[in-house]
Amino acid sequence: MNISLPDAMKDWVEQQAATGRYSNSSDVVRDLIRREQVRAEKIANMQRLVDEARASGIDPRSVDEIMADVRAKAMEAAAVSVQT
Repeated sequence: MNISLPDAMKDWVEQQAATGRYSNSSDVVRDLIRREQVRAEKIANMQRLVDEARASGIDPRSVDEIMADVRAKAMEAAAVSVQT
């Protein structure tokens, strides 16, 4: 595969390779692609979580009720960990 880059981008890629961090320009491009893949995956995962949260609806409990439930579950978990 051949990729054409404008001179400014080509110079930047070559500068990155010249730092010694990469063995050549192809390594620079591969690293950029891997990083973009990871970033896109993280964004997709966050969007999935948002979609799931929106689909789950609104909790009818008040903030105080939710916090009391969270505290009770934390206390319960702490008691279990002390027993083991």
